[in-house]
Amino acid sequence: MRRRVVGIDTPRTGWAALTPAETAVVELVTEGRTNREIAERLFISPHTVSAHLRHVFEKMGVRSRVQLTRAAAERNTHRTI
Repeated sequence: MRRRVVGIDTPRTGWAALTPAETAVVELVTEGRTNREIAERLFISPHTVSAHLRHVFEKMGVRSRVQLTRAAAERNTHRTI
């Protein structure tokens, strides 16, 4: 198992704190995919998807997929301006 090395300068919250795997899960959540669909797409278990989502929720300060999707939409709106 590989673990991400967290450096001193690595953010602990916000979009910059997400790992590539967590970011991939977020992208699929915002498409409306279920944990099972995400697991199949990323070739990981549904349990791993749940773990990634728990970490994402904590890092992003959200409590639901809806709040996460709203945060992602807001982020994308600000990126295009």
